[in-house]
Amino acid sequence: MSDANGSKPLRNAWRTFVIVVLAAIVVLLVGFYFLVLPGFSVARQEPSKVEVTIATFMLKHSVPGSDAAKVNPLNAHPDAANIRAGESLFVTNCSVCHGHDGGGRTELGNATFPRPPLLRTLVPQLSDGEIFYHIRNGIRNTAMPAWGFPDRQVWQLVTYLRHLPITVGPKPEDLSAQQTAAVNGAHYVGSKACQSCHQEVYARWAKTRMANVLRDPKVHPDAFAADPATAPPELRFNKDDVAFIYGSKWKQRYWKKSGDTYIVMPVQYNFETKKWSKFHVADNADWWAIHYPDPKGDNSTRPTAPLCDGCHSVNFNIDTKQPGTEWNVGCEQCHGAGSAHVANPIAATILNPARQNFVQANDTCIQCHSQGQPLTNPIKGQYYDWAVGYHAGLLLSDFWKLEPHKLGETTFTHFPDGTAHKNRMQGNDFVQSLMYNRGVTCFSCHDPHGTDNDAMLRKPASEICASCHSPNNLNGPHTATLEEHTHHKAGSPGSQCVACHMPKILPELPGGPFVSTHTFHFVSPQQTDAMKIPNACNACHKDKDTAWATKELASWKTVSPWRMQRESGEPASPAQPVIPASMQPAGAAPH
Repeated sequence: MSDANGSKPLRNAWRTFVIVVLAAIVVLLVGFYFLVLPGFSVARQEPSKVEVTIATFMLKHSVPGSDAAKVNPLNAHPDAANIRAGESLFVTNCSVCHGHDGGGRTELGNATFPRPPLLRTLVPQLSDGEIFYHIRNGIRNTAMPAWGFPDRQVWQLVTYLRHLPITVGPKPEDLSAQQTAAVNGAHYVGSKACQSCHQEVYARWAKTRMANVLRDPKVHPDAFAADPATAPPELRFNKDDVAFIYGSKWKQRYWKKSGDTYIVMPVQYNFETKKWSKFHVADNADWWAIHYPDPKGDNSTRPTAPLCDGCHSVNFNIDTKQPGTEWNVGCEQCHGAGSAHVANPIAATILNPARQNFVQANDTCIQCHSQGQPLTNPIKGQYYDWAVGYHAGLLLSDFWKLEPHKLGETTFTHFPDGTAHKNRMQGNDFVQSLMYNRGVTCFSCHDPHGTDNDAMLRKPASEICASCHSPNNLNGPHTATLEEHTHHKAGSPGSQCVACHMPKILPELPGGPFVSTHTFHFVSPQQTDAMKIPNACNACHKDKDTAWATKELASWKTVSPWRMQRESGEPASPAQPVIPASMQPAGAAPH
């Protein structure tokens, strides 16, 4: 009885305590409802110090260690093009909140809660991996979304943010204008003048084919791909007659001195077939051939000065018929005359193509990697096959026009659909592409300063496209997996993007080797039937015909049937395309 009586006051005490606590909670809730809740969701007020401290702690410690430890892979080869690309992404997608300078003082930034951080202060406190993580995954309960950019673009954003204090000073267009004015008022100094400050880049460039288009066999006797004595008797020549050797990948040709210029000997060596053959351009081939008739067939009436040398040298002088600066594609061919930069080595005194708009940036390469003609021809009595008068800092379209083509016709230079029909027409192809229209540049994929990859690609051909394209990415392919898009096993030749979108159909020499197109169009077997344009399927499956390829593609239910429609106007198969399960909305019935 005593225990029971003793527990009663205890129970009363607990009951009183619970009632008081509940009453306090009710009071707090009522107070919160009437005093705090009105305006609680308003984003206008500044967050309290407590909120900022908690949010900063969570931001710093919510990134998994393995992600925080990641290092920006673009740091391996610092490139202003990546900074420019990152800036473009930042301005388009981020500056509306963060401001162009990263200060966050924009109309939208001032109206979000919490406020965008001051990036110049925050970024140095974060690792590359942490910045990447937050861009990729977003930040909960803030206005920071999770971005679906490809990895390379996210790393370009990281690169730009690391250079934010440097790059946001002058606007890019202002700096580009300063650079253009500087090189247009400067004189050429030669690539050697760049070496002392740019040793790593210079060392890479010096090994490229750009830097070694022409080689003097007296200085580089190893430049001969094969001994001329092994050529057929009618093609043999004396090594001592060779002034320059041209080419080291597809073909090799040999120049000899002729008066104040050079001519190309009527012989060439094919690296792929390891065979010698005659070299002579027929009068009905290149446009210029009829202006340089060559009845002997030995190229003796076809000088290199008007037909070649402007693209194989820097600052070529058409009066002296010699380079004003140096043979081969030197630094100033792309960056402009460098004397102002040597005297004052700052960003504003030399042209960086990555700072130009995408048209002028691409023209840096198109000036030589295209088939066309000068706007004015002849020039001083001779017909030229390169953009006389153009140099970095000017507008190529003021000096050069691309080779015209009439759709539906197969010519020496074009297939019926306008795709290039020969090599050295990458520019003609590229300007037709969606890539070009989206602002992609040649050096988005190629590094003209040199890499260990084929064609100076920034990544191997099997990887470079994935820098911007990945399954279910906005840029495509719009499938759950790469295999679902390619219908080939991962890692197989047919699974490579370039196999279908950049097929090797352009003959470098009659019968091959063949080089890749740069339109990025998929050529269907039906186009082959209708217009005799080679397609990627039969380029690999040489034992099959177009009927087989057409049937195979018809079974690819991830591809629109309209893309496979015959050029002749024959309607596509009435069968409805099957949407893969991975692409169907939840609960949708398969169809």
